[in-house]
Amino acid sequence: MLRFRLKELIAEREFAQGRVITLVEIAEVTGIHRMTLSKLANHRGYNPTADVLDKLCAYFSCRIDQLVEHIPPPSE
Repeated sequence: MLRFRLKELIAEREFAQGRVITLVEIAEVTGIHRMTLSKLANHRGYNPTADVLDKLCAYFSCRIDQLVEHIPPPSE
């Protein structure tokens, strides 16, 4: 499963800048629909496009592995 670290990256940026950052603000800056950002942040199994991931990496100035984490399935 892939886990998206959007909320963590937002929190880090808020701390660094000393202000609140909303999904609406990120949507306006990146051109990503606010609902897409909400789904990415809150719904397990959401499957964003590579373009969305690219825009978020550019916005946060991060590598893809800082935005997306692979969680291996539990061993049986």
